[in-house]
Amino acid sequence: MRFIKIAGILAALGSLPATAGDIMVLGLFKDKAVVNINGKQRSLAPGQTSPEGVTLISASSNGAVLEVDGRRRSYPLGNQVNTQFAAPKHTAFQVYPNPAGMYTTVGSINGLPVNFLVDTGATFIAMNANEAKRLGLSYRLDGQRTVVSTASGMAEAFMIKLAKVKVGEIELRDVDAAVIVGDSPTEVLLGMSFLGKLEIQHKEKVMELRKKN
Repeated sequence: MRFIKIAGILAALGSLPATAGDIMVLGLFKDKAVVNINGKQRSLAPGQTSPEGVTLISASSNGAVLEVDGRRRSYPLGNQVNTQFAAPKHTAFQVYPNPAGMYTTVGSINGLPVNFLVDTGATFIAMNANEAKRLGLSYRLDGQRTVVSTASGMAEAFMIKLAKVKVGEIELRDVDAAVIVGDSPTEVLLGMSFLGKLEIQHKEKVMELRKKN
């Protein structure tokens, strides 16, 4: 049965004192949890890690299982817990596979939220035209027209520069990207124009992205 639970405290969130290590589960959905971490509201899917280093393991009608500093524990809806953890200061980010085995994560382009599909086989960050319009990118005016090879064949595309791309605490500027005319790809591909400037390590199923020294 599909379940949706929302703590009746969202409207009063701004009045809560945000001390280091405070975690509160605000909402529970099917395969998603809304969590307040140190005063910041995060929406997490299973396997997804927040910028503060908190990973959602699972969510159910009874609560959420979160992993903090390598330790897992259950967090009931609406209860504030002080975990005594410090947010990581290093510029590294962990990405977990989704149920389909694909590495997806939430980041931002020019300050706007984006759902990324990590793709080491993609030369550039790639997105469809509708996503580019949502992000306010003037790709036809500012971009350079080209033709790229996609899973569906050759397609018209425009090469542009993204002023700022951020995943976790890792932020890069002036990143090459391709805007592909049409509806593909359905997710923004986080390609090698971003990943190539990072160190990528695999620890079992976890992909760790880290800025090169």
